Parts: sequence; structure tokens; C-alpha cells
Amino acid sequence: MSFLFGGSGKSKEQEAADEDKNLRTSLGFDPNQVTNVANIISTPGGLDISKLHPLAGVEKGVEYLDLEDEQLSTLQGSQGLIPSRGWTDDLCYGTGAVYLTALGLGGSYGFIEGVKNIPPNAPGKLQLNTILNHITRRGPFLGNNAGVLALVYNLVNSSIDSVRGKHDSAGSVVAGALSGAIFKCSKGLKPMGYASGTMALAAAGWCGLKSVLL
Repeated sequence: MSFLFGGSGKSKEQEAADEDKNLRTSLGFDPNQVTNVANIISTPGGLDISKLHPLAGVEKGVEYLDLEDEQLSTLQGSQGLIPSRGWTDDLCYGTGAVYLTALGLGGSYGFIEGVKNIPPNAPGKLQLNTILNHITRRGPFLGNNAGVLALVYNLVNSSIDSVRGKHDSAGSVVAGALSGAIFKCSKGLKPMGYASGTMALAAAGWCGLKSVLL
């Protein structure tokens, strides 16, 4: 009586069978009988991606893998140890590398300091707690300060390079001196002078190291 109500006259079993048949025809194999997908994929011509759902659009190729190489920075002298696309790369790489290095050095110093300051005859938990306290005090302190210095240095250095139209050792040393002065500007003229001179020497040393490695 299904024809009286506009039905197709097919049972659910028949519809499921037709759907399986269409799926086998489109894929070239019966997915219900597959026990190991690797066998289908490894077989030449076993799985044609063009037979997948048309909305996937895979017949046009996987577009997100087709990436164009971004142009590197054309600023004179801007390419160093790592290829750079501009000041944003220098900012990220430089700040991140300095922060992680200082964090590791500070944590190592804190570990040594914690071992030396373990109370005599202290239980194991107290010994571990003493070491961890020194590591967490020295590591983040040195890492955060070095990261801020590197951040300011890269911003100042990039600004100088953009104004001068080139990147060289002189600009880096000046950027180091200005960064140190800015970092300690709230402590007075004497700390500013010390920090400025230290950062200028550090920048000069880094430029010398780059010239040797390059």
C-alpha cells in the first residue's frame, strides 16, 4: 500500500543494498570487507582520491601543501645565521633564543646554588624542595630580564636599520647601547650607563661572532 502515499515501494534492506552497490562501484572495493586499510592504500590504483566525495575537492590537488616561498628580506646586510624575512623574524627568533638560553643558564646556576645550600641531615623532600626553590628563583628571573632586553634590542635595531636602509655592526652596537639605557632608565643615570655599556659590548661580541661564523 506504500504506493498510495507516494512511497518508493523499496524496503530498507533493498535501499541499503543499493547504497552498498553504489559505494562499491564508486570506490572499486567493498568497504565492509576491508580489514586492513594499509592493503588498500599500498595497492597501485587501489584507492583513487578522485572517487571520494566531490565536496572534498581533492581532484584539484591538496592546496594547503602548495605554499609559495615568502620573499626574504632585501635589506642590505640583513641575512645572518638564519634566513630572515624581515624584522618580525628577527624579533621572534632573537627574543626566543635569548630567553630560552638565559632560562637554562639561570636554572643551571640555581641548581648548583640549591645543592650548595641544602641543610645538613635534611630529608629527601626538603633537599628536593631547596633545589627547586633556587632553580625557579634564578631561572625565570634571568630568562625574563634577558627576554625583555632582547625584545627592546630587536625593536630598536630594526628601527635603526629601517631609517639607515642597511644592517651593519655599527647599528647593532648603537642599538645595544640604547637598549641597555632604556632597560635601566628608571634606576638612575649610573645604572643606565652600566647597562648601556654592557649591552653595547654584548652587541659588539655578537657581531664579531657572526662575522667569524659567516
